[in-house]
Amino acid sequence: MINEKIQKVLANAGLGSRRHIENWLREGRISVNGKVAKLGDRITETAKVKVDGREIKLIKSQTQRIRVLLYHKPEGEICSRSDPEKRPTVFDKLPLLRNGRWIAIGRLDFNTSGVLLFTNSGKLANQLMHPSANIEREYAVRIQGQVTPAMLKKLKKEIKLKDGPARFESINDAGGEGTNHWYHVIVKEGRNRVVRRLWESQGVKVSRLIRIRFDSIPLPRLLARGKWRELTTKEMHQLIKENGRVDPHEKACFK
Repeated sequence: MINEKIQKVLANAGLGSRRHIENWLREGRISVNGKVAKLGDRITETAKVKVDGREIKLIKSQTQRIRVLLYHKPEGEICSRSDPEKRPTVFDKLPLLRNGRWIAIGRLDFNTSGVLLFTNSGKLANQLMHPSANIEREYAVRIQGQVTPAMLKKLKKEIKLKDGPARFESINDAGGEGTNHWYHVIVKEGRNRVVRRLWESQGVKVSRLIRIRFDSIPLPRLLARGKWRELTTKEMHQLIKENGRVDPHEKACFK
């Protein structure tokens, strides 16, 4: 029987990230057994939990199948559920999910397209987003400006950014001329705009940015922008079971 902090239990059940759930607790939106819950309260799976008056079936959530969607994010969508400016969000086109929510595994900025993964497992999302996961993210980058060998050497060593040092694990010339020159780069972190900021530190501009791979999951050639598909059994094994990212004996499982 589980006996854990409520924000952890609800995040693992796919209700949202721990940060979002902690905010809901501060706002008084969650109740346990008829009483308003507080940050840090502990619960078991037999507790009667409601979010905004809607009951959450914890036992069902604990045994639900882990699902992961691959979404081809287009430019012009934000990675939040709502936006004061009423811009489209990446959640708008996802399928409905009963007794849970889709959780974005990382983010892409407004002007970046490509691979974006979603899951119904808060535990998996947290593990894949944690810096210790050391996950590769590969991008196709179109550069405006003159790129020199010395510049590429610097970018693969270490560049001091405002929020700490960063570097590219690899940089490969993908062809093109003039303002239409492409490179494929790999980073192992999801820091905000880190790819753009690394190139900008060398006095050149990123005119287009596409994430073409997240860990073992590449961007499918035939998946149109704004469309999604569920990962295959093989892809789930690669993403989840390899490297011990999810305990294979836990009740939440996949196909």
